[in-house]
Amino acid sequence: MHKRLSLLVRSALYALRGGFLVRPLVIALLLGAAGAILSFAEEYAPALNAWIPEVLFPSHQDPQVAQTILAGIASSTMTVVSIIFAILLMTLTLASTQFSPRILVSFVRDRSTQWTLGIFLGTYCFCMAALPAVRSQPHPFVPVATVMTAMILALLCVSWLIFFIHHISQSISVNQIVDRIARETELVIDDLMPHPRGPAEQPEHGGPFRKARERLIVSRRSGYIRFVDVPFLVERAKNYGVQIVLERRVGHFVPSGVPIMRVLESGRVTPDREAELLSAFDIGPARTMQQDVEFGIIQIVDVALRAISPAINDPSTAISCIDQLSRVLIKWAGRSPPRTYLHGPPHVLRVVMPWIDFDGLLDTAFEQIRHYAKADIAVSLRLLRAFDDIASTGVPPQELQSLFRCGRRVIEGCEETLPEADLSRLRERLKRLEGRSFAHDLREA
Repeated sequence: MHKRLSLLVRSALYALRGGFLVRPLVIALLLGAAGAILSFAEEYAPALNAWIPEVLFPSHQDPQVAQTILAGIASSTMTVVSIIFAILLMTLTLASTQFSPRILVSFVRDRSTQWTLGIFLGTYCFCMAALPAVRSQPHPFVPVATVMTAMILALLCVSWLIFFIHHISQSISVNQIVDRIARETELVIDDLMPHPRGPAEQPEHGGPFRKARERLIVSRRSGYIRFVDVPFLVERAKNYGVQIVLERRVGHFVPSGVPIMRVLESGRVTPDREAELLSAFDIGPARTMQQDVEFGIIQIVDVALRAISPAINDPSTAISCIDQLSRVLIKWAGRSPPRTYLHGPPHVLRVVMPWIDFDGLLDTAFEQIRHYAKADIAVSLRLLRAFDDIASTGVPPQELQSLFRCGRRVIEGCEETLPEADLSRLRERLKRLEGRSFAHDLREA
């Protein structure tokens, strides 16, 4: 149960982090509480502000000065917050129209932006929480340490605003955008595939399926499969004595009423157990990168396709995207693939969990770019170079053949549009890739 709750919390935290709500709200509440607690503590423990030199706050006995300082800082920070929101909306609009609506997820999840909002809102809450403690009558009181802390927070806000403007100016650069998406995708690969690929790794074998009645379990809501709690499914399959075969993988769209899994030995699955199995799936209106490597690749491809469109015609951006795509594919090729057949106990098959393979990622990453860039020699050459870079990392023979197949398709598409001189350059680049395949066959022999 504890493991189940931890995975549910992880999924919920991922959803909450993907917005301007949680982190800024937590920072604002913490600083607001700090302002109230510090001012309260000063009133009942005067020694707290005895260490502050009078030269730092000459008007420490004047409540009106303290109120003016706190109110001025609060109003100023709220003014800046409105400006920050305007900058963010402008940035999101620019990114959506110039690059792709799907990359907005990475902008919204940016921690620097969330910290910026949190610090400014927190400074406002700190000042507002401290204001009631300042009194003129009947017993004048000025929380000196609290006012000094508010002034320090104001200086921090000024410094942070400079950092935020610099950060925003950097973050709207297309190279920064695709690099950030590639890094996030690599983190997903690290999570799904933590172990490096072995030198002679054998294909995974599932073991026998039982000859039993099958029961199709349908999805009760429409949406994209964003997260699957695989250990929970294995545990439940073991407890119920059944085998579970998933019909859809992470990233697929599943309409309501469409089968999402098959259960063998279906007589042991009651309606309550069926609902429990369905709770292992996080289904939502949009894809996320919790377990979906393909979604990260799609975001980069969207930017590349927008760049090579006739309206924009920016092959340099497309080339940058191809470089980042090859980086992600190299990362994937160097890791042991996620397990499809899961057992519990050993040699007893419990769950069949489909994952996208290398060929699927290769097609997702480069097929559309290949099709739309067949009239651009620079982009086509970089595609072949990307295939050669991936092949140079020592990929298995099957994946090497897939890379060579993609290289041939690049040239076949370009034969319709490019002159013979450019085609010769492409064929020369393809020979290098073919040479790697031939050298690998000789080593195997």
